[in-house]
Amino acid sequence: MSTYDPKSLHADDFINHEEIMDTLEYAKKNKNNFALIDEILSKAKPVRNGGVLTCKGLTHREAAVLLECDDPKKVSQMIELAEEIKQEFYGNRIVLFAPLYLSNYCVNGCLYCPYHLKNKAIPRKKLTQEEIRAEVIALQDMGHKRLAIEAGEDPINNPIEYILDSIKTIYDIKHKNGAIRRINVNIAATSVEEYRMLRDAEIGTYILFQETYDRKGYEELHPTGPKSNYEYHTEAMDRAMQGGIDDVGLGVLFGLEKYKYEFVGLLMHAEHLEAVHGVGPHTISVPRVKKADDIDPSEFEGGIDDDIFTKIIACIRIAVPYTGMIISTRESEEVRKKALAMGISQISGGSRTSVGGYTEDERPHDTEQFDVSDQRSLDEVIDWLIDLGYIPSFCTACYREGRTGDRFMSLCKTGQISNCCHPNALMTLTEYMMDYASPSVKEKGMALIRKELENIPNVQVRGVAKLHIEEIMKAGKRDFRF
Repeated sequence: MSTYDPKSLHADDFINHEEIMDTLEYAKKNKNNFALIDEILSKAKPVRNGGVLTCKGLTHREAAVLLECDDPKKVSQMIELAEEIKQEFYGNRIVLFAPLYLSNYCVNGCLYCPYHLKNKAIPRKKLTQEEIRAEVIALQDMGHKRLAIEAGEDPINNPIEYILDSIKTIYDIKHKNGAIRRINVNIAATSVEEYRMLRDAEIGTYILFQETYDRKGYEELHPTGPKSNYEYHTEAMDRAMQGGIDDVGLGVLFGLEKYKYEFVGLLMHAEHLEAVHGVGPHTISVPRVKKADDIDPSEFEGGIDDDIFTKIIACIRIAVPYTGMIISTRESEEVRKKALAMGISQISGGSRTSVGGYTEDERPHDTEQFDVSDQRSLDEVIDWLIDLGYIPSFCTACYREGRTGDRFMSLCKTGQISNCCHPNALMTLTEYMMDYASPSVKEKGMALIRKELENIPNVQVRGVAKLHIEEIMKAGKRDFRF
C-alpha cells in the first residue's frame, strides 16, 4: 500500500486512494460543523493589503468539507465567496477560444468517447495541412485568436511530427487581419522528449484530462490501448513540465465516476504540481460526459445535475483562486451563465467538435466527439457576454510576453495581472469589433470599451490603451499588448 506524498512523482503516492477516502470520510463527518466551515470560508477570503491581493486557497481536505455541506445558507455563502474571488482575480473579463479537431483516428478503447477503436460506424478523418489551413481561415474569419487543437491517439496516423507540422501551419496563416496567436494542445500523454518538441513549437498550454482519478474505475473505462496505463497518463504533467512546458491544464470528465472522489483527486493533483514544480495548473477544465454517436451518458453511474455541477465549479474556484477555469459548449447557455459568475474565466464559442467542421455550411454530426449544447455563433456569444456585463477577451499577451508558469502565477496570486489583462482585453475586443462584429454587436461593444477604459486604475496605462485603441480603429494597426 502506498503512502500519500504530494512531492512524490509516483501516481499512487500523490493521488493516493487511502487519502482520498479518508478525506471523504472527514468531509462527511464535518458537513454540519458550521464553526469549521466558517473557519474554512474565512481562510479562503481574498484580502488586500497595501494594494496587494492575497488569497490562500484551500487544501483538498478543506475544500471537500465545503463540497459535502448541503446547508442552504452555507452553500449560498460559498457561491458568494466564489463570485468575489472570481471578480478579484479575473474581473469581468472572459477569454474566448475554439477547439480545432485535426484527426479522429484513435487506437484507444475508451468507453466514453466515440473515437474508440471498436467504433466502426464513425467515419475516420485526418485533416491535411491544406485542410487545416481552410479550417483556420474559417476560424479567423469568425474572429478567433486562440485555438485548442485536438487529436486522437494513433502513433501511425497522428504522430508527433503531424502535430508539429499542424502547429506550424496554424501559426503561419495570416488572413486579412486574422492570426492565431496562441495554440493550446490537447493530445495524449507522451514522453519528455516529445513535450520538449511541443515547447519548442511554442505551444500555449498543454491540456490533458484525467477523466477519472479512481484507478479501478480508470482501468475499467480504458480497457485497451496506450491510455489504459494509469501511471503513464496520471504522471504526464510532470513529464510535460520536465520538458519545459510551463503551463499545463488539468480536468476530469464529470459524470463517469463519483464526483466527490474526482473533486478531491483533481485538487490533490493541483497540490502535487505546486509542491514539485512550484506552480499549480494554469487551467482547470470541467467537462461533463455528453451524448455522442454510440455513447449514452446514462450508462455511467456518476451523472450529476446542474446544481451539483455549478457547486463543484464554485468550490474549485475557492480552493485554487489563481487558476483559470474553462467550460466548453458541452454545456447549455443557461449552465454557462451560472458558471461564469462562480469561477469560469475561459469559454469556447462557435465551436464545432467534428474533424473539418468549420468549413461546412451546416454543422456536421458524423465525426463529432460530443454533442454541442450551446450552438450559437461566436458573434452571438459575444453579444450575450456583453449583455451580461462581461468583457469578451481575445488576449494572448501573457504567453507571448513570457508571463508563463511561475512568472504568471506570481502576478496572478497577488492580483497584479489585472494591470495587463484589462487593457489587453479591451484592445483585442476592439480588433474584433472593427474586423468581425455584426453592426448591432459593434455598437454595443464600442460602448462597453469606452466605458471600461475609464476603469483602468493606472492613469499612464489608461492613456496608452486609449492611444492604441485609437490606432486600431483609425490607422488599421493590430496586435498591441501590455
